[in-house]
Amino acid sequence: MAPTVLLHFADEAPAAHALADVLGGAVAPLEIERHRFPDGELKLRLPATLPEEVLVWRGLQQPNDKLVELLLTAQTARQLGARRLALVAPYLAYMRQDMAFRPGEAVSQRIVGGFLAQLFDAVLTVDPHLHRVATLGEAVPVPQPLVVSGAPALADWIARERPQALLLGPDEESAQWVAQAADRHGLDRAVCRKVRHGDRQVDVELPPQDWRDRQVVILDDMASTGHTVARAARLVLAAGARSVDVAVTHALFADGALDTLHDAGIDQVWSTDCIPHATNVVPMAPVLAQALKAAGWCLP
Repeated sequence: MAPTVLLHFADEAPAAHALADVLGGAVAPLEIERHRFPDGELKLRLPATLPEEVLVWRGLQQPNDKLVELLLTAQTARQLGARRLALVAPYLAYMRQDMAFRPGEAVSQRIVGGFLAQLFDAVLTVDPHLHRVATLGEAVPVPQPLVVSGAPALADWIARERPQALLLGPDEESAQWVAQAADRHGLDRAVCRKVRHGDRQVDVELPPQDWRDRQVVILDDMASTGHTVARAARLVLAAGARSVDVAVTHALFADGALDTLHDAGIDQVWSTDCIPHATNVVPMAPVLAQALKAAGWCLP
């Protein structure tokens, strides 16, 4: 049986090769050639022939061009011999908008999820940012919706760096990841309540807790502007915490976000490598490889 091919683009070659290394000889990483014409259109070139089983690695941060890439890649891969096609997207975009809040709004989760389901037999992602939808399969109705979490691996890192940490979720949605991480090592945990007034305007309320002399680690699935996390950090430091660090699965950090965090008194910022960033300390390739094998992919 021909080895599974792992297609990737040049900008994500290190991540794709890391996954292939963990999966061993059953997977061959191959790069997709990409050319952008002066008018902005894309031209892709895949290997001339493909085996029946193909993986495509594409993280969907900054997603708009990448969605067109996936359309071109998936349909071409089918024409070249792929019969089973899986997308490995450590970060999955357009999951926030799961309903129309005002008349006329596009429900992007449903649209993008349906688009991906037309292209792939399986989608593997890490900690998808779901709100009113309970499972990835509801958002992306592929035959095999596969989800892993960065929380356990982040918990292992935190337990080494801050053995007595108190894990704090910056809002109610983070409670699931905080619980996973805290239970793994028996750490204390708490969750804030967030009131959002806009993309950059948030209020945070701390839960009842004795914060004095505690090493607090704020844990969440993602951080973008950093304002919610910074607000939480200021509150716990004002309440007497000894230190505050941050651990996130998805380092989406917008320009100036790290300055915002450090200005708030945050010491260390740690992330998984789901999105390449200077704060990456936790590799996810072993977790992703295990999920693929458990789902029947990349078997020798």
